[in-house]
Amino acid sequence: MRETIKDLLKSTVISIGMAMAIFCLVGIVFDIGYKGNFNLDHYRFTKMVIGCVLIGMGFGIPTVVYRKDNLPIPIRVIIHMGIGCAVYTVVAYAVGWIGGAATLGQGLVIAAIQLAVAFIIWFLFMRYYRAEAKKMNDKIQALK
Repeated sequence: MRETIKDLLKSTVISIGMAMAIFCLVGIVFDIGYKGNFNLDHYRFTKMVIGCVLIGMGFGIPTVVYRKDNLPIPIRVIIHMGIGCAVYTVVAYAVGWIGGAATLGQGLVIAAIQLAVAFIIWFLFMRYYRAEAKKMNDKIQALK
């Protein structure tokens, strides 16, 4: 139980950090794109930062499902990414990242790009942890 909570906190903090880093990088791109006239009024920046924390939690907390060995991997991925992407979509609409002045087509393209980024990050983590497991298995085999 203690190990589960530790893993949960670790993955949530990592997810929040990644959400904040992506937010900052996108903010830099928009600031450069708008030539220094990128304005956020009516507490929009604060709302976006809170949104980043919620998105980090939305992707970090469901990682606990990967500790359930009785569930097949595809089901775990669907649960994790389903919850994370649902939280992301709700927050993105709430803070104005999706919607607003964008047409329906533009909104769908924006949503598709953002969901693709989520799956790319998931895929990179999956590859990392598989490589770690392979190293551990190789060391165990070498000890025999």
